[in-house]
Amino acid sequence: MNRKEFLKTCGFSYLAGITGVSLLESCSSSLAMSKEIVGSDILLPIADFEIKYNGKTKYKKYIIIQNELLKFPICVYRFDTENYTALLMECTHQGAELQVYGDKLQCSAHGSEFNNKGLVEDGPATTHLRNFPILIENNILKISLKK
Repeated sequence: MNRKEFLKTCGFSYLAGITGVSLLESCSSSLAMSKEIVGSDILLPIADFEIKYNGKTKYKKYIIIQNELLKFPICVYRFDTENYTALLMECTHQGAELQVYGDKLQCSAHGSEFNNKGLVEDGPATTHLRNFPILIENNILKISLKK
């Protein structure tokens, strides 16, 4: 390989790497979205879970909802068309914000882990996560923030 071919190959490899990283970042950020609070409910269209690709529909496992009025985000897991769980992403051990890793929520401060139903799987936390009641009306999840 001569110098010109080498530089050309390296340039294309660099561009492919940058493009790949950009695509991965855009996929991960699409799981978090800002939603408004109407009365005491957050309204989340079920269509927000849909991923349409090549004429097929797949579904996201979860969506993270943010709103400036919420101290912590809410993670909404989709199990099937009728079953969802909305969990406050606040660790019950010392109040740190949780991170989502697939079907688990984990506290980066002390390592507590919770499953996608909000149950403690590994301490030091001993209390389950706060979950919010969900009502489905007209293909919209109404997540009640009432205590």
